[in-house]
Amino acid sequence: MLPIAMTPPMGWNSFICFGWSINEKEMKANIDYMAKKLRPFGWEYAVLDFCWYYPGADCRPCPDQETGFTPHLSIDEYGRLLPDKDRFPSSVNGRGLLPIAEYVHQKGLKFGLHIMRGIPRQAVANHLPILGCNRTADQVADTNSVCPWLNHMYGLDMQKPGAQEYLNSLFELYSEWGVDYIKIDDLSFPYHEAEIEGYRKAINACGRPIVFSTSPGETTLSAGAHISSHANLWRISGDFWDTWPELLAQFKRLKDWTPYRKPGAWPDADMLPLGHIALRGPVRETRYCDFTPDEQQTMMSLWAIAKSPLMMGGHLPDTPEETLSMLTNREMLRINQQSTDNHEVSREDSLIVWEARGENGEKHLALFNVGDTALSVSYPFKRIAIDGAVTVLDVWSGQKVENLTEYQGILPPHGSLLLTLEE
Repeated sequence: MLPIAMTPPMGWNSFICFGWSINEKEMKANIDYMAKKLRPFGWEYAVLDFCWYYPGADCRPCPDQETGFTPHLSIDEYGRLLPDKDRFPSSVNGRGLLPIAEYVHQKGLKFGLHIMRGIPRQAVANHLPILGCNRTADQVADTNSVCPWLNHMYGLDMQKPGAQEYLNSLFELYSEWGVDYIKIDDLSFPYHEAEIEGYRKAINACGRPIVFSTSPGETTLSAGAHISSHANLWRISGDFWDTWPELLAQFKRLKDWTPYRKPGAWPDADMLPLGHIALRGPVRETRYCDFTPDEQQTMMSLWAIAKSPLMMGGHLPDTPEETLSMLTNREMLRINQQSTDNHEVSREDSLIVWEARGENGEKHLALFNVGDTALSVSYPFKRIAIDGAVTVLDVWSGQKVENLTEYQGILPPHGSLLLTLEE
């Protein structure tokens, strides 16, 4: 792989607040906020999620095509999907998503795009030619390989001549549009090894450094060596939402994926459902994050110490100040971006402990109470090979205390503590 995404990607994604139906005005409002409030802290990717080529806007989780490919999708003569012109008016006259990418780049950010695995059924039915070869869409499609929750695409048979050329043509277009990050859906579960390799080849050949993200999970652990050598990040779970059972399940997954975490290859615990979410679906009613403040802090502490990519999911212009404060906590971000040797130390009843090394020799320690009642904790620092007293920084409160040899205190239900320990 190219040396890219050497630290976990950080950005914003449109899915959690708008589902499939975001428009250009809404996209730009989030870009503007991100550039002003988050870019100074290292947040950089603005990601347009799925179905940007589908007409209309509503709260359906997944907008299928009906009989006769109704509604027809925006598509070019080579079977490549194009943005819906009503939702993205700047795309007229063949400009595609280049104007959106230019807007992102002018703000000092990078542009991300979601696509579905495969080739449009519309292109297959119309026998559209593939750019760069003498094959047509119907000659490369695997019509038995379909997404179970969105019926727009067929998979590609990568053994057929022309299949790789189709993927190459996609990334030629995305490179022209100025895409910096690609999220490819219906790729990780079940695991489509040949197509993953095909996308990797197409990205490498396009002449533009593009971060490669696969979705959704749960990616199989048996594919760890393969995915970590082909993708820059990959989902370790299904879509993650703001319920405690879903957050609790991420602890084991992040632990299990530790052997495959390395610069340029990041197990992805999914987007952060913080702030104002579900403005138009896709899960439950419009709301502000249902996590308690303690659960929100636990999520951010876990994502930080486990070096998961950080993708904010809420509608940024409505972000509460307390949420913004978490997202811009410099020590939390430093742990996520710069720490090494991140791993779970122990799991004892309801107490889970993670540690990591800082870039200057310090240690980071995270204590999590995953139980439903308050937990009294006495944790000697010698358990993570610290001899003697240290200065302890509480990452979230900013409080610093000198000459401590252990942490003693009460962790609330579903609560956590994130510490930096300096000798």
